[in-house]
Amino acid sequence: MIALSNVHKSYGNTPVLNDVSVQFPSGKVTSLIGPNGAGKTTLLMLIARLQTPSRGTVTLAGRDSAGIPVREYAKQVATLRQTQAFTLRLTVEELVAFGRFPYSQGNLTAADHEAIDQAMGFLALQPLRACYIDELSGGQRQMAFLAMTIAQQTDYLLLDEPLNNLDMKHAVMIMGALRRLCDEQGRTVILVVHDINFAANYSDHIVAMKHGAVHSQGAVAQVVTETCLRDLYELDFEILRSERGFVCNYFNPSPSREPI
Repeated sequence: MIALSNVHKSYGNTPVLNDVSVQFPSGKVTSLIGPNGAGKTTLLMLIARLQTPSRGTVTLAGRDSAGIPVREYAKQVATLRQTQAFTLRLTVEELVAFGRFPYSQGNLTAADHEAIDQAMGFLALQPLRACYIDELSGGQRQMAFLAMTIAQQTDYLLLDEPLNNLDMKHAVMIMGALRRLCDEQGRTVILVVHDINFAANYSDHIVAMKHGAVHSQGAVAQVVTETCLRDLYELDFEILRSERGFVCNYFNPSPSREPI
């Protein structure tokens, strides 16, 4: 389990997170939701150890994450950032191989190649394995980066807005893959997501952030309510439920269909 205890984070004199205490259940999909500037990405980067808290602690399975060696941490926690900094001309297979760096340090073994094949197979990327990343569509590229993260074979996956700029089909493919990682492999997924409908229909647990603090948290049914979402986003909501899940209508929730 990943947990934050009394975490504060400031950039200079600007507070971003204020006394955040939250636990992320193991083997589940947890979505971090909330308006822009709420501190979601900062919270995720603290868990990833790409930033350090100003105060408070982040623990992994009861251990202070700051005391875990970097290579050991990379074998337990994989992170996919919103903006990818890769500028090299790489094939999909070469990109996915980067996920094995904590194990092989670049000298790939038979076990590494097997993990790479499994990750590409999981996302049905075999037909693209020899294609160059810069020649792929945005959705295909995001799938390739996700495969790299999966190939790292960590118990925990952290993803910052993995659906950003994707069409509906690729967004569904990504969320379906994350759901399967939990259901079939017991992995723990924590992601920042702005589409409340994806969060409501693919998550087990939701943590809602507002003004740098935890606004609400719990199972989907506890957080995805008209009252909670209205207060979180300062928008009117209509929640429609069916056997297939939730539809959170914030476009025209009033019967008159007049703009809110």
